[in-house]
Amino acid sequence: MKLLFVTCLEDFKADVIKIFHEAHVKVFSFMEATGIKDERDANLLDDWFGNKEGEFRSLILFSFTSSETAAEAVRLIKVYNETDGSRFPVRAFIMPVEDSNYLP
Repeated sequence: MKLLFVTCLEDFKADVIKIFHEAHVKVFSFMEATGIKDERDANLLDDWFGNKEGEFRSLILFSFTSSETAAEAVRLIKVYNETDGSRFPVRAFIMPVEDSNYLP
């Protein structure tokens, strides 16, 4: 069993859910998060207001699933990122689950 962990902007929620469907991720959860991107320039003369820190409405989606399903979801997310061209790509991670009381 693996933990598939995905982060994205809230605007990409429908796209990620579609990817999960295509990868056969049958059960998943999501929660809202605030993403921070700190782009402050070291040279304050180049940064008129002194702070370019941005907050973004983001999501965390996760699923406990098989290795094959998680790998397919990550593959589809890579393809999505290559074709989307966004400054804010969808991020996906696969983490091992060492122990669980859940029996599939």
